[in-house]
Amino acid sequence: MKTEKLNYYLPPDLIAQHPLAVRSDSRLLVLNRATREILDGRFSNIGDFLSPGDCLVLNDTKVLPARFFARRTTGGKLEGLFLAQNTDRTWDIMLKGTRKLNPGEILILKDKQKADFCKAVLLEKQSQGRCLIRLKTEADTETVLDKIGFPPLPPYIKRDDDLTVAKMDKLRYQTVYARHAGAVAAPTAGLHFTDSLIEQLKQAGICFAYITLHVGTGTFKPVTAENIEDHQIHQEGFSIDEENVRIINAAKSKGGRIIPVGTTSTRTIETIAAGSKIKAVSGTTSLFIKPGYKFKIIDAMITNFHLPKSTLLALVVAFAGLDNILAAYNHAIEQRYRFYSYGDAMLII
Repeated sequence: MKTEKLNYYLPPDLIAQHPLAVRSDSRLLVLNRATREILDGRFSNIGDFLSPGDCLVLNDTKVLPARFFARRTTGGKLEGLFLAQNTDRTWDIMLKGTRKLNPGEILILKDKQKADFCKAVLLEKQSQGRCLIRLKTEADTETVLDKIGFPPLPPYIKRDDDLTVAKMDKLRYQTVYARHAGAVAAPTAGLHFTDSLIEQLKQAGICFAYITLHVGTGTFKPVTAENIEDHQIHQEGFSIDEENVRIINAAKSKGGRIIPVGTTSTRTIETIAAGSKIKAVSGTTSLFIKPGYKFKIIDAMITNFHLPKSTLLALVVAFAGLDNILAAYNHAIEQRYRFYSYGDAMLII
């Protein structure tokens, strides 16, 4: 498929810059793949479209406060994103403005009050802004990020180092069921759930199962290849335990629908599906779900609205069809839905 087919125009003012006051007040577009019917509703009423025995599969990864600010010893300002700690305690990071930096240079990491926190030495400059640094502190990574880190919001959400806004983002750019720290981006389809909505759905007979996939920066990488098939997708680590496997397999065997919440949950359970069953496993996935993919286990999907020419848009097109998705997106734009991470939601049935 030509990547250009996954393109559409979005008015910039529809890119949500802040979450709604109440998570579940988000709008919900419901798309029926078979009939092409489109309905408008509220996420708080998603139970109207679910049935007892259906199983929602949620990603319980927890977003790290991975964005940080630093300076050169000459005073030049830098902005970074923590990606991972290596076994030798060095950090893999993304760094803006690396052109003038040289290996061996000392960087000063700033805390959230803009004071100097610790030094780091730049060990290696890699491609596309990736760098390897070593911090000159005995503090562990979790402690350092707690001191210096801001929520790692995607670039289309405009943020500076305002602490008041950062406190709001720390709470809201995180699902209410986040448990296992490791992501540098949120599984945003889950941001619409509240504790009370989850309890309400459980009371209605909806099952909940959890996987963990630590979302990486590759989720935002645009597809630049002319043909979607030529894009090299990112790799992400995941795990699912025996108890949650049992919940999913039991729901499927009893005729319940398996409904992943988000593209990360979708990729995970499709990666580990063997026929209509899944198994407990930990590993990494580089599964690229694109048009032509044959789904093994999922029956419906909850998702957000995705960027043009992205792997996430390719995934939902693979599930619902290009014409259906473009019609739904055009409807959402006409009805002024809010798009992307802090935006509204979509249920594809």
